[in-house]
Order: sequence, then structure tokens, then C-alpha cells
Amino acid sequence: MTTPTRDRCDARDSRDETCHVFVYGTLRAGEINDIMRAAARCGIAPPVHVGTASLRGRLYDFGHYPGMVLDVAAAGDAHAAGRVAGDVYRIAAALVPVLDEIEAVYPGEAGLFVREMHAVACDGATYACIVYPVSESAVSRLPPIPGGDWVAYRRARDADWA
Repeated sequence: MTTPTRDRCDARDSRDETCHVFVYGTLRAGEINDIMRAAARCGIAPPVHVGTASLRGRLYDFGHYPGMVLDVAAAGDAHAAGRVAGDVYRIAAALVPVLDEIEAVYPGEAGLFVREMHAVACDGATYACIVYPVSESAVSRLPPIPGGDWVAYRRARDADWA
């Protein structure tokens, strides 16, 4: 079930604190904004991969990156929503501003992505995770990504272009 939650990264944090993030697009391993490389570039402790997970939602192709529309209201209806594949990482709180910069999330400014907290089930546990979704209106004219997995979709799409 995806419900908004709060954790330590939702407030001002010290450099020693950690939190969790669910990544589904270019922040995934091997992608252009790989979360591990982002941390290394900034001299921040490497994220710890907790596991693979999915959220109820739909993924859309923005060209060089995906956007996820969460289907929070459909949590009780298995047929109303698809699943978006991603990974859960435990990260240093110091990495949150770096991720916000990558996703162009700035305090007091409206942007494509927003930073929200959602419960994500992963390997038998539930984590309060930072998630960067987009609004339904942002994807009205974009192609959906079948299967909800950006990495598999991008690889197949790029192979078709080659």
C-alpha cells in the first residue's frame, strides 16, 4: 500500500542521519544519474541497496527520462493501477539535496517532479521512502511505458533506434 508518511529526511537533517529513497528512472544503477555515482561525485557515503520493489502507478516516457504518476487511490483495487519497478536505497541525508537538484525540486518553486514520502514494501519490510513522482497533467500527451520498468524499456527502445 502506498500512503504518505514522514521520516527523518522530511525535515532538516544532520549529515549523520540516513533515510530511504525509491528510485525508478535515471537514478537506478547503470543509468545516467546513477545514485551511487551521484553520491561519489559529491563525496557522500555510498547508498546501500536495500532491494527491488514496486509502487502502484504508471510510468511515462519523457524522452531521456521517465515520470511516474502514483496511483495512491487505487491501493485497494489491484486492477486499477499498474506497477512501477524500482529500487530502495538507504542514503545519507546529505544526499537528499543532490537528488533534489537532479530532479529539479526546489523549495517554493513548482516543477515537474515533487518530493513526497510514501511507504514502500521491500523484502518483507516497509520503508518510509522519498519518491519523486509527477502529476497526472504532466503526462497527458506522453506515451506510457508498458510494464512499468524504465531500464528494460529504455534498453529495448534504444536498441530499436540503433
